[in-house]
Amino acid sequence: MERLQKILSAAGVCSRRKAEELIQAGRITVNGKTASLGDRADWDRDDVRLDGRALAAPAERRCLMLNKPRGYVTTLSDERGRPTVAELVADCGVRVYPVGRLDMDSQGLLLLTNDGALAHRLAHPSHGMEKEYRVTVSGRLEGCAERLSALRKLEDGSPIAPARAATLLREPGRWVLSVTIRQGLNRQVRRMCAVVGLRVHRLERVREGPLTLGDLPPGCWRPLTAAEVNALSAQP
Repeated sequence: MERLQKILSAAGVCSRRKAEELIQAGRITVNGKTASLGDRADWDRDDVRLDGRALAAPAERRCLMLNKPRGYVTTLSDERGRPTVAELVADCGVRVYPVGRLDMDSQGLLLLTNDGALAHRLAHPSHGMEKEYRVTVSGRLEGCAERLSALRKLEDGSPIAPARAATLLREPGRWVLSVTIRQGLNRQVRRMCAVVGLRVHRLERVREGPLTLGDLPPGCWRPLTAAEVNALSAQP
């Protein structure tokens, strides 16, 4: 027996959080009865339906890496009509969901999966998986990597865990930094840079945990190998 949220997520219907909303709205039934939060069901014996339609059997687990270009929002749909990452992975054969977020003006490595349990684990704040960014900045350049590494609060007073920053390239008026964080606060790296007097011109995620972006072209995706999925699952 599994919780309904897990069943809905495994069937590719929605995330576990969205599943809770569907259950609370009375849109899920089990064997003809309206479900409640906390209910469990068995795929093989129970008739689970959304808005009267039977759920499809769980899809094969898929985990993808996408090189998200700038200009795409990290959602499956957008009420403002902006391009979404779902359009870039529409040919993967199953409905997958982004793990975490990467803002519209940023680019780089984004994980997507239909494995609700894995997505929930990787995105949960307690997981603290490292994310490394390559950031092109201007402004108060001298000593900026040290200031970023020493930063403990954002502009609104929100505490942040220690980050690691290093200078990769120095050009007149612009430097390229490596910034590694474990949290996933909204626009965290951009906000950190602003606090220490830097303007961000380009922000690219190049690593997430054990996975690196490599030479995957912008706008393209590839399936994770079994070894890569195992490495993600083994993250503390």
